[in-house]
Amino acid sequence: MSRPPTAAQRRVIDAADPVTGRLRGTEAQLAALVRLGLAFRHPRPPHDHFLTSAGHRTREAAEPRADAEPAPADGGFAARVGGEERADTGPARAREVHSAWQGLLELRRMTNADGATDRPCGWERTHLVRAAALALEAAGHPPEGPGGPGYRVRATPQPEAVAVYAPDAEALRACAATLEGAGWQTGEYTEPRTRTRYLLASPRRV
Repeated sequence: MSRPPTAAQRRVIDAADPVTGRLRGTEAQLAALVRLGLAFRHPRPPHDHFLTSAGHRTREAAEPRADAEPAPADGGFAARVGGEERADTGPARAREVHSAWQGLLELRRMTNADGATDRPCGWERTHLVRAAALALEAAGHPPEGPGGPGYRVRATPQPEAVAVYAPDAEALRACAATLEGAGWQTGEYTEPRTRTRYLLASPRRV
């Protein structure tokens, strides 16, 4: 990228879909973002524009990291990582989660070199906590919250790996099965001090 985006271009970037990176703007704005390497024009009709990895990084630079704060700064959709003080439930939330998961599968199809939807894409590798949580929530696993126990997804010091906790061994195994079906590889470990069992999960590459 030769220069930073203008204020108008930043507004287009900030308004991008938080999951798919789909952009809305004038043709001139979108073309300028393509020239900056922050967006690409999809080759298939309707030829929509999407953020590149650099575009996603630019967008995230102005927001708190998903690993540190479950809710995005712009108030948009965020998968539940577990431990939120307030949590909406019901049909509206279920529709949001389903739509986000379908959007993520489409993003995999568009950005994985072979069009594969059975393994994570670049966006997921830069949003590990949010991506793993979306896979779990979309599969119907309950997150930990005011309503009761559930899964928790947390960042780890390891590159491309998150820790997943669940209230019991059966729930932990179910989370592992869901993540593996969504293209993640998992292993079960025990914390040395607390003896708590957890999953270490990372996006599968092949």
